[in-house]
Amino acid sequence: MRTSRALVRAIVPLALGSVVLTGCGSGSKDSADPASPAASSGASSSTAAPTPTTWPLTGLSAPNGASETKHSVYIAKIDNTYDSKPQYGIGQADMVTQELVEGGITRLAVFFYSKLPDKVGPIRSMRLTDIGVAKPLNAKLVTSGAAAVTLNGLAKAGVKFIDMNNPNVRRVLDGTHDTLHSVQANLSKLATSSTQKQAARPQDFFQWGTDADFQGTGNATTVNTKIGNAPGSNDVWKYTAGKYVLQNSYMDRASVYNPDTVVAITVKTSLAPYKDPAGNPVPVTHFEGHGKAVIFHGGKLEKVKWSKDGVEGLPTFTAKDGTPVKVPAGHVWIALVPKGGEAVSAGSVSWSK
Repeated sequence: MRTSRALVRAIVPLALGSVVLTGCGSGSKDSADPASPAASSGASSSTAAPTPTTWPLTGLSAPNGASETKHSVYIAKIDNTYDSKPQYGIGQADMVTQELVEGGITRLAVFFYSKLPDKVGPIRSMRLTDIGVAKPLNAKLVTSGAAAVTLNGLAKAGVKFIDMNNPNVRRVLDGTHDTLHSVQANLSKLATSSTQKQAARPQDFFQWGTDADFQGTGNATTVNTKIGNAPGSNDVWKYTAGKYVLQNSYMDRASVYNPDTVVAITVKTSLAPYKDPAGNPVPVTHFEGHGKAVIFHGGKLEKVKWSKDGVEGLPTFTAKDGTPVKVPAGHVWIALVPKGGEAVSAGSVSWSK
């Protein structure tokens, strides 16, 4: 018998129809990686703590324990509409965040660190939302550009990016996609051209644990996350052979991302002080503060509270009794589900056997 529970109900409907989005302009010419990613500890000590031997974005063991690199974390902004089919390179990602953009559709912020494919895309433009996504790791956004308001916001926050001023982010008109969705990035070459002198490792994005640490209950082998209200915006996940498989994916079959864990985080949203070229309000997701979340793993679920101390903070989770909740090591898909308000529809998350 199917049972489902919607955690978030619609509050204010978003009066936006399906639109054809146009590309944003190119931004700064920053193409070099930061000299040093965020340190894993703010306290100084005469004896340096040993570098973790696991990857920071998955908690999985790095080959020979070598989790430091001479490049930053790259976050590729990838289109997530039918026009993006096929999406390239996502199967090699460490982690994926899905966020709301204008028109009731979503866009992906795809994290790469342990593996760097030479073909990622379709690359699209940035949003103010990306500040809270990229800042905790001093990650570098890979993008086709951004609106002036977004560029100013990123500059004030100190978030760096690589756009089409770099030859490794370019338009490829091979007939696979239309012109708007034809930008691709070569992350392998971006890393090769990095000016970072010493190998370093960013912070762990989550507090990583094991399967035994997960206190999930119930049956949640089908998960539905609704972030936007455009047709086809509901994501349906099926727990299959230890992984969550997206049923309405646009990913290239040669590079599919099947996460071990899906985390649905309810977030506050507002509107940016500008509209897109089609006249639609541009939503901003605030990935900071606190709220409710659901962690899906192993076909079960755990309701938790999340918190993130400002845009620079890392997300943490606690159980109802206040005890810390660890995320099982592995690949994670993060759905930033709008709480709703200010002309932005509330999203929802539901599950069933």
